Amino acid sequence: MKEVRYAGFWVRFMASFYDTLFLAVPIAIVIYFMSGGEWFDFSLYQQNLQAAMAGHAQEALQNQPKMSMKWELLFEVSVLLITIVFWRKWRGATPGKKFVHIKIVDAKTYKDIDNKQAVIRTIGYLASTFAFMIGFLMVAFRKDKRGLHDLLAGTIVVYENEERI
Repeated sequence: MKEVRYAGFWVRFMASFYDTLFLAVPIAIVIYFMSGGEWFDFSLYQQNLQAAMAGHAQEALQNQPKMSMKWELLFEVSVLLITIVFWRKWRGATPGKKFVHIKIVDAKTYKDIDNKQAVIRTIGYLASTFAFMIGFLMVAFRKDKRGLHDLLAGTIVVYENEERI
């Protein structure tokens, strides 16, 4: 029986970075243009950045750009659905995970995750985030490298071709 090699914090961090670059950013660009610029006011954001860099941080903080929750919700749901599609199609991997050769599997059987686990895990990202990112940091300190979202969904992240036989 082959031992499982758990994917640790930094490899998962890199996978998340690649997913942001190759999934979230393109989706954000499409939704931004679909919204006609209504989603987020980039010009005000740029003005605030310039004000902050010129030493007027208080002014920049008081004049924050407004966001359209309708478009933000569309973005979040789109990322969620596309992520779940990748998890199902690529057997527990997104493009970022595929790139670093890791995948999500059921914690008990080491088989592909099901739709319920995919949805719970994605919702679990919110819990991991709102708990001051501790849910993600748990990966660095647990022997089995599971985050809060993994514990909630009954999943684990392993290197590809490392499941038990």
